[in-house]
Amino acid sequence: MSLLDVTKLGVSYGDMIALHEVSVSVADGEAVTVLGANAAGKTTLLRAISGLVPAREGTIVFDGEPINGVPAHERVERGLVQVPEGRLVFPFLSVEDNLMLGAFTKRARAKLKSSLDRVYAMFPRLPERRAQMAGSLSGGEQQMLALGRGLMAMPRLLMLDEPSLGLAPVLVQEVMDRVARIRSEGVTVLIVEQNVKQTLKFVDRGYVLENGWVALAGSAEELGASDEVRRAYLGM
Repeated sequence: MSLLDVTKLGVSYGDMIALHEVSVSVADGEAVTVLGANAAGKTTLLRAISGLVPAREGTIVFDGEPINGVPAHERVERGLVQVPEGRLVFPFLSVEDNLMLGAFTKRARAKLKSSLDRVYAMFPRLPERRAQMAGSLSGGEQQMLALGRGLMAMPRLLMLDEPSLGLAPVLVQEVMDRVARIRSEGVTVLIVEQNVKQTLKFVDRGYVLENGWVALAGSAEELGASDEVRRAYLGM
């Protein structure tokens, strides 16, 4: 059963059309990736689903209900949560305060203690630094914090925008392992990621965006075997 259905979505920034009739779906329990070059429209797609940019046309249905006119914070309350590109932690707040801010909805506050315990178990470096200012963490630790903050919102669908961006290769592997674990624990995942090889290891399906259009869609195996994907994203 589909948890998210995006149908013929169009988004514009002024006169520039960023997305053209984009249709994607994510089933409950699935992990799906959106691939593409820079400026292909990947981040715009996530922001439109989150309610951070308005849709010019098309529909977004979450858990069987249209959400085009639903404000961004109410989408989070329903379980539609985005971890943004660049981590965007609050640098002058402690690690634990950053995590607490992730549980701002009524639904998440009711499970705050169990969610915090879960995050600390999944990211064991965070409890060691719970009183440390988030801005003093390494890039990898900040990404773990951003993922943990997203989990504090109790997502039904967790959308990740370039979680490995700017990280050393050893940290990329660690972050992707955590994302795979999040998925294995029952959280549905929609991930935008430049590290195609690592991403295709744990997702079920994917879409390739080119200039705001869906150019290709298929299973992880089909995308990994595609000559187009191999040339453009895998260097093969």
